[in-house]
Amino acid sequence: MASSDFIDEVKIYARAGHGGPGSVHFRKEKFVPKGGPDGGDGGKGGDIILVSNPQLSTLLHLKYKKHIVAGDGKSGEGGCRTGADGLSIILEVPLGTVAKEADTNRLIIDITQEGQQAILMRGGRGGQGNVHFKTSTQKSPRYAQPGESGDEGWIKLELKLLAEVGLVGLPNAGKSTLLASISAAKPKIDSYPFTTLVPQLGVVPYRAGNSFVLADIPGIIEGAAMGKGLGIRFLRHIERNLILGFVIAADTPDIYHTYLILQKELQAYSDEMLHKPAFLVISKADLISEEEKLKIKQSLPSHLEPIFISAITEKGLDILKDKIWQLLHPTC
Repeated sequence: MASSDFIDEVKIYARAGHGGPGSVHFRKEKFVPKGGPDGGDGGKGGDIILVSNPQLSTLLHLKYKKHIVAGDGKSGEGGCRTGADGLSIILEVPLGTVAKEADTNRLIIDITQEGQQAILMRGGRGGQGNVHFKTSTQKSPRYAQPGESGDEGWIKLELKLLAEVGLVGLPNAGKSTLLASISAAKPKIDSYPFTTLVPQLGVVPYRAGNSFVLADIPGIIEGAAMGKGLGIRFLRHIERNLILGFVIAADTPDIYHTYLILQKELQAYSDEMLHKPAFLVISKADLISEEEKLKIKQSLPSHLEPIFISAITEKGLDILKDKIWQLLHPTC
């Protein structure tokens, strides 16, 4: 997927339809000179509805739809006829889409399930016609209710990828190469930083026909949570991951310091990040000797058990998949 086609945040102005006004009307029959009220109710305003579409992977189709307006309800009519409801608008969005109030950032809707639909903006109720206001003392009411206004406001739609495993690391750490080597995903791979400009998803086959979904998140640099580099634009995609994989290249001068930088940036974005199960991968292990591997192990705290892998020689990939499966299914 080209980076220009991956849109994970849009801002729209959404207005649900207004309810139609009730009707002030009286029966007009040849032999009933003083017919009673028979004004019908106004129609309901149309809703704006979010519907999940698993075939979508971006919010690109909404990028240029800045104003979304549903139809207004029609006026009630004589003969107690209710006006037609306004046309509702259905917005299809990818799984993982979050709708928030643009000004307050308050969560409105979280779309996480296939087939899920939820009302983003609710249309106004139609007003009651004058037939409802007839009483023993007021037999010819000459008023009816106006329709209610529909909800409206600026909305921010954000996409947070749904993946079980998220790979995080500095630019050019080997995350894309790892994803390409254990899944069918084909991310762009090169030797310069920030090759990955958009998150990439891959389905990783495992034993006995099982599988899990792995996400390659664009590289994080020190200060990312404060907006440096690609900033926090892609950190939100990690929020939904069940487990995290820290990927650090074997030729990194200080692996433990790099690990702490990554942890610090995730914590600065959200404390909850550090509560997720995690593992450490030392990529490009074909570049170092066994003696150097031992030195790396000795430089790390005892609770960090690095998994050395080489996507080129495929060494350590099965061990890595076993570790991921164990973290995803601890009781298996």
